[in-house]
Amino acid sequence: MRQFPVSRALLAVIALAFAGPAFAGQTGAVPWWIWPTALFVVSFAIGIVGVLAGVGGGVLFVPLISGFFPFHLDFVRAAGLLLALSGALSAAPRLLRSRMASLRVAMPLALIGSITSIAGAWIGLALPTHVAQTALGGTILAIAFLMLRAKKSEFPEVPVPDRLSTALGLSGSFHDPATGRDFDWRAHRTPHGLFAFAGIGLLAGLFGLGAGWANVPALNLLMGVPLKLAVGTSGLVLSVIDTSAAWVYINQGAVLPILVAPSIAGVMLGAKIGARLLRMARAATVRNVVVVLLLVAGVRALLKGLGIWS
Repeated sequence: MRQFPVSRALLAVIALAFAGPAFAGQTGAVPWWIWPTALFVVSFAIGIVGVLAGVGGGVLFVPLISGFFPFHLDFVRAAGLLLALSGALSAAPRLLRSRMASLRVAMPLALIGSITSIAGAWIGLALPTHVAQTALGGTILAIAFLMLRAKKSEFPEVPVPDRLSTALGLSGSFHDPATGRDFDWRAHRTPHGLFAFAGIGLLAGLFGLGAGWANVPALNLLMGVPLKLAVGTSGLVLSVIDTSAAWVYINQGAVLPILVAPSIAGVMLGAKIGARLLRMARAATVRNVVVVLLLVAGVRALLKGLGIWS
């Protein structure tokens, strides 16, 4: 029974995603309030799933909305950043209070990612729409493949922390609610992590994807942060990176209120529920559903960019 709310949310995303083309084919016959309502429901489900999977909302929102809703890609990318940002900020206080996130780990990684996200946002706005749409589809499919193949370790072994990790104090004690035990952890490969988050920030700004899709494997597999702590910390990193890129889109007038308002409202409510369910959700099940959604959305975005499926 505990999985039921999550399942309903996932089904809502899938149903509305496939209903989008049917609506788009008769946009003139559809009342204006249909789109804000559909955006709210989809964003609500994305908010839940994004927190549970640690991928943020943008990586699901941008390909789904740009592929199945009648909005220009620039507006969708801006909304995706604001949506991912809102979801992260909504869940962050609860995650910090429950010690499911580390501010000490998040800040240096978010700093380098925020710088590159600004450059990515400028590049994304300069690209022709069909080129950006095609690149988005290819990127989403690559992300789905990486998520499918990526291995995760609940508590990675870190024999010796590097000097930078020690200097920044990237270590601590993590309380696992599932077992009721405290685990000491420490990070390593910090220079590699900074380089990885520079690339993550660039893609986040370029496609408006947020950054959660890559934050978790980078923190967990590369730097040795415990899996649940990596999921929680991902939201904090997301909030800083997306804020920087979002200002570029706002400054260029790429924010459409009828798209942004219901999306943010939905994702903030969904993220609060997702933060509550994070303790009990089965991460593997959520990840598999996210991969399926990304494959569907990625194929749709790729075909739309190539002009095969408009």
